[in-house]
Amino acid sequence: MSLQETVLMQLRDLVLRGEFEPGQRLAEQQLAERLGASRTPVRAALVTLEQEGLVEANETGGYVVRPFTAQEVHDAIAVRGLLEGMAARLVAEHGVSRQLQGDLQACLDEGDRVLAANPLTLESYAAYTAMNDRFHALILTASGNRALQRAVALNNRLPFAPASAMLPMQGSVALDRDWMLYAHRQHHMLLAAMKRGEGTRAQALAEEHTQVAQENMRLALERRAEAEHTLPGIRLVVG
Repeated sequence: MSLQETVLMQLRDLVLRGEFEPGQRLAEQQLAERLGASRTPVRAALVTLEQEGLVEANETGGYVVRPFTAQEVHDAIAVRGLLEGMAARLVAEHGVSRQLQGDLQACLDEGDRVLAANPLTLESYAAYTAMNDRFHALILTASGNRALQRAVALNNRLPFAPASAMLPMQGSVALDRDWMLYAHRQHHMLLAAMKRGEGTRAQALAEEHTQVAQENMRLALERRAEAEHTLPGIRLVVG
């Protein structure tokens, strides 16, 4: 795992755990010192977190932590499920090419390899996140629907909507691994349905896939009983 990836995961972890207040300014130099890195990977990480909807740019060109509500997270995940369900149906109806099948199978094999480790490490999470991103991106691209792709890109700017927002929940590594194993089994079933040309089945599986994130959000909220209207930091596993 590169230094930039490490800094991204560490900074994302700090934001999600509520180490910063909603609206708090994130100073590059202070973050660099805290993470033991230079400002360059910190700056790149902040750009990525803005794309994920966790921070937002302010009028000075810096970044602040974005406040968000439980309903906003729920809605964003629900919309992603509908959009990715449509993408999976289109791929099934178009037919899975040999190249696409090989690329998706490589993702499944990588996920199987990563999740064979017990317990999972920070490197395991990073590897699974990269695989998960690629799996979902391949299906979206293969759908061939540019409007759908733009809609997903727009929705991904909301908190926890992107597949890349997948992270372990603080203090529950064993549970995280169980959720990730379940989500990855769904990946296997989704590819099988698309290969068989089962559009309706593929759509339903893709939509159901995001229920992992919804359930995990519910568990996160239960663990953070003090969170009422805003969630300065929660840990979600987003399939």
